[in-house]
Amino acid sequence: MKVLHILSGGAAQGLVESLRYSFESKTSHRIDGTFGAVGAMHDKLLAGVPTDLLILTSKLIARIERDGHLVPDSAKIIGGVETAIAVRRRDAAPSIGNADSLRAALLDADEIHVPDLEKSTAGIHFAKVLGDLGIAVRVAARLRPAPTGRTAMRALAASKSERPIGCTQVTEILATPGLDLVGSLPPSCALSTLYAAAVTRRAQAPEAAGRFVAMLTAESGREARGEMGFV
Repeated sequence: MKVLHILSGGAAQGLVESLRYSFESKTSHRIDGTFGAVGAMHDKLLAGVPTDLLILTSKLIARIERDGHLVPDSAKIIGGVETAIAVRRRDAAPSIGNADSLRAALLDADEIHVPDLEKSTAGIHFAKVLGDLGIAVRVAARLRPAPTGRTAMRALAASKSERPIGCTQVTEILATPGLDLVGSLPPSCALSTLYAAAVTRRAQAPEAAGRFVAMLTAESGREARGEMGFV
């Protein structure tokens, strides 16, 4: 069986996995997906890692297309994903309706689980939020960064501390057993990120990649994407 190589931001991992069986059963290709912080996936592309299909933020996809790495006009929007707060299912949900309540919730937490603060979409934004709230120094020792939002959320779910909390993209929270989605970050701290898929110029399976893009963005799949956290 041939291989479809995908580099993807962690926010889309659940979506890719949900379509894997249908795609592989209908084509002669199996999916080999690598998921992680979007910056890390970009680095892998530039390093020459075999890549047929990219799933990254739409802004980064546009930049990569300008740099000549994508098949022109192959990029399609999948949907937006909001950055949000999570807690373990057994814990009470804190109030996060405005910046002051979010600040209080973060200061009350004894662990704060987040994705990579330098290369992940949610992590970079969360670091900015901490600065804007004026608490970056105060909570620095409580931060528990992980390579991806999914690994951060798994760590949150398994945490033995008294008052852990987490922040990453909604799709990664919903895909993690044992967690409750508290809600999106309040308006003054919010981030909604558009994700897109595109075929690379050096794709060894461009037709299969294009077919998978169509599956990722199909109108018939809008409701299912919504249930996973895409808007």
